[in-house]
Amino acid sequence: MFPVLETERLVLREIINEDANAIFYNFTNDDVIQYYGTEKFNGIEEAKKIIEIFAINYVEKRGIRWGIQRKDDQKIIGTIGFHAWFQKHKRAEIGYEIHPDYWRKGYTHEALLEIISYGFEEMELTRIGAVVFTENEASNKLLTKIGFQNEGLLKNYMYQNGKPHDTYIYSFLRR
Repeated sequence: MFPVLETERLVLREIINEDANAIFYNFTNDDVIQYYGTEKFNGIEEAKKIIEIFAINYVEKRGIRWGIQRKDDQKIIGTIGFHAWFQKHKRAEIGYEIHPDYWRKGYTHEALLEIISYGFEEMELTRIGAVVFTENEASNKLLTKIGFQNEGLLKNYMYQNGKPHDTYIYSFLRR
């Protein structure tokens, strides 16, 4: 059964087909995908496809992605979760996006703390990694604030709109 997590203001839940419009809304917003390493979605079918990929990754134990839902609303405002999950090596990478209407309100911070705890306690991870565009000041600050350590620079590591970008590699190790 897909794990549902709760924080003070949020429910982190399974992403379902009914969330396709919210996913599409996020992945067609230039501000959301600016540092995501993906191109803008062209149609709702792409949103449905990514929902299917999230579900397959969970079933095959390669990742887990939650929809971020405010407790006072039914629609998701973003997603958060783990990808590149290697159980044998007890590691995964974290990723997230949230619609700009909900930026600077602490929602991503709140959701991150909850899934980091889940990753260490339930998934038995010893390392959580993150790869972030060097230009993504908000994510770089947030990860550092939470306790992620910057391990270095990866040159031309990700492409966005056909252009290469440098990224930082971060880790958060189980204490």
